[in-house]
Amino acid sequence: MQAANLYVEQGGEGPDLLLMLHGMGATGAVWSPMCEMANARWAGRWIAVDLPGHGGSGRQDSYAIGQSAATVARAVLPHLGPAGRLVVLGHSLGGVIGLALATGWFGVMPHQVFAAGIKISWNDDELRRMETLASQPAKKFSTEEEAWERYLKVSGLAAIADASAAAAARGVERDTDGWRLAMDPKANAVGKPPLTELMTLARCPVHLGRGGNDALVTLEQTRALNPEARDLGPHGHNVMIEAPAQVWDWMAAATKAQLDGTPSENSLQG
Repeated sequence: MQAANLYVEQGGEGPDLLLMLHGMGATGAVWSPMCEMANARWAGRWIAVDLPGHGGSGRQDSYAIGQSAATVARAVLPHLGPAGRLVVLGHSLGGVIGLALATGWFGVMPHQVFAAGIKISWNDDELRRMETLASQPAKKFSTEEEAWERYLKVSGLAAIADASAAAAARGVERDTDGWRLAMDPKANAVGKPPLTELMTLARCPVHLGRGGNDALVTLEQTRALNPEARDLGPHGHNVMIEAPAQVWDWMAAATKAQLDGTPSENSLQG
């Protein structure tokens, strides 16, 4: 379905809402392994969106973190009930957008934000490469197979999923003269996120984590932002696909600690 020009998948019942935000180049389908476990692990509703310029969602003139956060917030507002709590779970770029939402500047106020696999250190060459990608037209592929091969590579799914996997859905689309990735190339132009500032401005508890084998960020870098950041085990960047139960466990433990160890008050079911 579409909400505020965003593609949204949803499920569950109850007043509390879990919002899941994917990383750059992917789609909300990467949360499918976690959604399959949601009935047993989450006592509430959940939604997984395709971020602006990704998958089935509409495009924007610009994709700065604040602009994407504002678009996501508009899409979330109709799903919020008067008494329910909003928990945000973001991966990589989605985690940064979750940190932006934690400021409360965009019309929603999360109860907690969980962010896994945020890339923290950026060098000048990496930033220039992203700017170059953003300035180029979408690459066209003569076959669907070639497009899927490229999508799985840029989304980080190549080693853990294939084109038929639920986690890869909406990654490519047919164009008038071939196939292309569904992502708008301009969505690469997010720049270096102000992570320290966002952590300082957060008005709700923020929990950071990363897979122990994530090549994009170290535990030391993550703990420089959040001393209690969690090592999520011997998994790579897309830990929510490789080990969804580990992510659920992380969220349940952090929530239980926040609520002084009272499982009956916890929306996350351990």
